[in-house]
Amino acid sequence: MNRRSAPREMIRAASPAGPHEGYMPGFGNDFETEALPGALPQGQNSPQKCNYGLYGEQMSGTAFTAPSHQNERTWCYRIRPSVKHTSRFRKIELPYWKTAPHVKEDVISLGQYRWDPVPHSQEDLTWLSGMRTMTTAGDVNTQVGMASHIYLVTASMEDAYFFSADSELLVVPQEGKLRFSTELGIIDLEPKEIAIIPRGLVYRVEVLDGPCRGFVCENYGQKFQLPGRGPIGANCMANRRDFKTPVAAYEDREVPSTLTIKWCGQFHETEIGHSPLDVVAWHGNYAPVKYDLRTYCPVGAILFDHPDPSIFTVLTAPSGVEGTANIDFVLFRERWMVAEHTFRPPWYHKNIMSELMGNIYGQYDAKPQGFVPGGMSLHNMMMPHGPDRNAFEGASNADLKAEKLDNTMAFMFETRFPQHLTEFAATEAPLQDDYIDCWSDLEKKFDGTPGVK
Repeated sequence: MNRRSAPREMIRAASPAGPHEGYMPGFGNDFETEALPGALPQGQNSPQKCNYGLYGEQMSGTAFTAPSHQNERTWCYRIRPSVKHTSRFRKIELPYWKTAPHVKEDVISLGQYRWDPVPHSQEDLTWLSGMRTMTTAGDVNTQVGMASHIYLVTASMEDAYFFSADSELLVVPQEGKLRFSTELGIIDLEPKEIAIIPRGLVYRVEVLDGPCRGFVCENYGQKFQLPGRGPIGANCMANRRDFKTPVAAYEDREVPSTLTIKWCGQFHETEIGHSPLDVVAWHGNYAPVKYDLRTYCPVGAILFDHPDPSIFTVLTAPSGVEGTANIDFVLFRERWMVAEHTFRPPWYHKNIMSELMGNIYGQYDAKPQGFVPGGMSLHNMMMPHGPDRNAFEGASNADLKAEKLDNTMAFMFETRFPQHLTEFAATEAPLQDDYIDCWSDLEKKFDGTPGVK
C-alpha cells in the first residue's frame, strides 16, 4: 500500500532560494511574511482599511497580559475574518480520539507496557479518523496534562479542515510524508522531523507519500519551549536557528467545505462555503514550526557515569512548578559512548514522572529486542524499569572503548501526571503481553563475599 494524492496549490510568499525555501528560521521569533506585495501593513496593526480589501484579525496564543517574554500573538490579514468560517455546529463522533480525564475502571494502567507498531488497514483514514489515542493524563478543562496518540493516515482531507481549541499538537512522523496546509503557511513533514501545530490554528492534512504512521503528543498546558541549558551555556541541544516556520500562503477557493473543531474533548463540525486558509499576510510569534531531529546536538558524560535522561530534552512544556514539566519531549539519537568504569545504558530506576517512549527507527540500547520502529512503551510513575538481561550482561561485560551508538532514534513523552491507558491501547493495539518477562531472568549475583561479580 503506497498511496499518494496531489496536494492543493496555495499561493506562497516569495522566499530566498536555498535549502529551506518556503521557511523562515528561528524559534519564538517575531516573523513577518506576505504572499502579495503590500498586503502586510507597516507601522501599525489595524489600519482603517487594509490593502487588497483584506480583514485584519489577531490570533492570541497567550493571555493578553502574559509577560512580554511569554506573550504570543499573530496579526493575520485575510480574505474573510474567522467568524465567517463557522455556522451552526453539530456534534460528531471520533471514537478513537480520547481526551483527559478519560479513566476506564476496567482498564489497568498500573504496570510496564510495550506495544508493537499499530498496523495499517485497508480503510481510508484521514488525519481525524486515523487518530488512535493511547494514553491520557491530567484534565483538558483545567488546561493541564496531555494525551499521546498514534496516527494512521492513508487519505488526504478533501475540502475539510480542522483546529483544536484544546491543545497544541507535537507531531512525530515514523513512516510516510504529510503536508500540513495551515492558515499561516505550509509544512511538509517526514520521519526524523517534528512539527508543532498551535492551539486554534486551522489546517488541512494531505498525504504526500503514504501510508503514514507516527506519534502525536497533545499538550493541554503551557506551550512547548526550549529548555533552559543551565551550566551547559548557550550552545548544543536544540538551537533556535534550526526551527523553521513557513512563509505566508493562502487559498482563495469558493467550494463547499467542512471545518471540525475539538473543544473540551468533544468534536463539532460546521459547513462553510470556502477554504478558511485565506491569510494573505501575517506578522507575529504565534505560528507553526518544524524541526529536523538530525540537527539536535546531544551532550553527555566524557569521563564516567552519565547524567539523567533530561539532558536529552528537545522541548519542554512547563507546569508552573519549577523543574517539573507538564511534558518533556526527549530524544535518544545517535551519539558517542565514551564513559569509563561505567554502566553505559540507562540504569534501573523509578521516578515520579510517567514515561511514554516511541521508536522512530533503529535499535534502542537499553532493550535491543522487542522495542521496534513504530512501537511504544509506557512506564507509569513509580513503576521500576531498566535494561533487560541481555542488555545488562552486555553492558556489564563490554570492553569500554569509545563506541558509536548508531542507527537509533527513539523519543519520550514524559509528564508529571499518571498516564491512563485507553480501551484501544489495552484491547486493540498490539500489546506485548510478555513484556514484563524481559526482566524475569535477571539473576541474583549477591553471595555475601566482597569484590565485583
